[in-house]
Amino acid sequence: MTLTTSRRGFLKTAAAASAVLLIGARDDGVLAAGSEGSSPFNPFVKIDADGTVTAIVKHFEKGQGPATGLPTLIAEEIGLRMDQIEYEFAPSDPKLYNNLAFGPFQGTGGSTAMANSWAQYRQAGAAAREMLIAAAAETWGVSAEVISIEEGIVKGGEREAPLAEFVALAATLEAPAEPRLKDPAEFKLIGNPHVRRKDSPIKTNGHAQYAMDMHLPNQMVVLIARPEARGGIATAFDDSASRDVKGFVNAAILPNKAGVAVYAENTWAAIQARDALDVTWDMSNAETRSSDQIEAEIRAALETSPQYNANDGDAAAAAQAIDGAATVVEKTFYFPLLAHAPMEPLNCTIEQTADGDIVLHDGIQIPTGPHMAYQQIFDLPAEKIHIKTMLAGGSFGRRATPDADYQVEAALAFVMTDRSRPVKLVWTREDDIRGGYYRPAFGHKVRVGLDADGNIVGWHHQIAGQPVVKGTAFEPMLVHDGVDHTSIEGVADSPYQIPGMAVGLTDTPKATSVLWWRSVGHTHTAYVMETMMDLVAQAAGRDPLEFRLAHLTGSKDADRNAGVLKLVAEKAGWGQAPSGRTQGLAVHKSFGSYVAEVVEISGDVDSGIVVEKVTCAVDCGIAVNPDVVVAQMEGGIGYGIGHAMRDHITLTDGAVDQSNFPDYEPLRIGDIKAIEVHIMPSAEAPTGVGEPGVPPAAPALANAIAAAAGPLVTALPMEMNGVSFA
Repeated sequence: MTLTTSRRGFLKTAAAASAVLLIGARDDGVLAAGSEGSSPFNPFVKIDADGTVTAIVKHFEKGQGPATGLPTLIAEEIGLRMDQIEYEFAPSDPKLYNNLAFGPFQGTGGSTAMANSWAQYRQAGAAAREMLIAAAAETWGVSAEVISIEEGIVKGGEREAPLAEFVALAATLEAPAEPRLKDPAEFKLIGNPHVRRKDSPIKTNGHAQYAMDMHLPNQMVVLIARPEARGGIATAFDDSASRDVKGFVNAAILPNKAGVAVYAENTWAAIQARDALDVTWDMSNAETRSSDQIEAEIRAALETSPQYNANDGDAAAAAQAIDGAATVVEKTFYFPLLAHAPMEPLNCTIEQTADGDIVLHDGIQIPTGPHMAYQQIFDLPAEKIHIKTMLAGGSFGRRATPDADYQVEAALAFVMTDRSRPVKLVWTREDDIRGGYYRPAFGHKVRVGLDADGNIVGWHHQIAGQPVVKGTAFEPMLVHDGVDHTSIEGVADSPYQIPGMAVGLTDTPKATSVLWWRSVGHTHTAYVMETMMDLVAQAAGRDPLEFRLAHLTGSKDADRNAGVLKLVAEKAGWGQAPSGRTQGLAVHKSFGSYVAEVVEISGDVDSGIVVEKVTCAVDCGIAVNPDVVVAQMEGGIGYGIGHAMRDHITLTDGAVDQSNFPDYEPLRIGDIKAIEVHIMPSAEAPTGVGEPGVPPAAPALANAIAAAAGPLVTALPMEMNGVSFA
């Protein structure tokens, strides 16, 4: 049956200009199909007249793999090789491409890309397969049951033909309501470790177009002069020295007074002209605290009654049990501000088309925010705002600010011009590290009581820090009864069966701007839970592995955590480290995935610790692309260990002290000698892999150092707190 529907905005884009068959889902989730010129639904699959199959990828690619994973799902269900499917990024339209985990927002984050797209993209691919087979059955006059699609070829008995021969007829059919999804036993691509990333060739041959690569004809480059401390506003400026810079165009205070926009013909001229600018700032409402004050506030909050009870535990009963315990283990931890520091600094390009539309070119993580902001800034309806998603060189959460900070900067800088020239906003590395958004500072105070037999009788856990989600559009989903779940995730919902566990939370005043950072609250909660489990096991006279397994019972979460623990212990040779080496262990669930890691070290804290090997076991459900899963675990381990070793953001009178990689040093290739990743076989639906490798890495390293007669580091980074690395 031919579908008769109205033209939608998506079909106006180049992505669908030559499409013959489009397959996706309606707003109510029901599968739908149509042809060029009729698309009342959410297209995930596009098949052109020549048989070219394209996955419309609704999650942007910042290195974590959706540009491979989502096409894999479609290719598997249709019956294609990976070289027979292309991908394009979806346009900005939250009604069509909302993230099912985010509600009404289109966006990428929280390691949700595969988890929330698993069913959608497989169903779209399966529908395409059944429609093509139905078209072939009608054309050949045979039963659909004898037809299959293998490596892009439609086969039926002794007949076979390419997909292209059946696309036009298939486009006249209705999408099946419930297409048959392939059984895992039929998979050829999903779970295949030999499937390689779709975007690797273009990234290695220089053809990949990152947002920073955007260069439109006649564009200007703009850099923003910002105050040293967040909250300052510009009141005046002198650009007489800037005018001597070749290529300088103009300078103007942004409408919100948050900075001064400096326009130039190229990036270098913009940097020089901005450096020459003399700005007068009003700092009366700026942040003035230094890091030691912020730390003191957080530590003081840990010594008072918590603002919120963060779990169902009875704090008074826990305290009483601990006070009467045979042994008490008590530690206080502090975690500093951290920058995201992606390899590609922030940037985006904005232009106005001949018909007055606004186009933003950006490696954009949550397009819905800027899309809404631009409607207000430019006083235009949503359909007049277009966002072209490009590749991004990392993010770790930085490209997903609740206030769309850098995209709004670009819009404000553009709106002050006559709009005849595109404007490209560029942040330098120093801009990002000094004037960006940070993983919030947090503190934990934990008291654990054990009886004479080494059994836990009470666990009292106080947390204090700066909430990330409060005041954002995600507050209704993640803040309940005043508790920002991202502050206590990984503790209040720990899968460990711990008697008498009570968790309290206190919000402290935000230092500069805080933001979700790769693995969010799990970055500090996993460190505390896993180092405390080692300390309590030691006090109980039990092996850390055996002690953890004894407390992982009674739930599916506990069983899956225990599974990766056993696997990593086996693969790492737990307890059998070579002479001169020591091991540390940690396990943590985050974003639906279970990761256990063993860090093996040599050396000592005085002469220098050497990370010899990290062994990792991950249970992320069905591993759609094992090669991507391994890469994400490796990257997460490096990110977690590198920041714990040496990184922190400090403030002096509200101004950030660090500026670039010499004083905010990322992990170096020689910092970890070897990483070995093992994927747990699973029939469960896929879960996240972009972030879950981070949380167990630092505590496993800390436990290894403590086991080697070093200190248990309770304040990070390690190099600032008694540990040297070779």
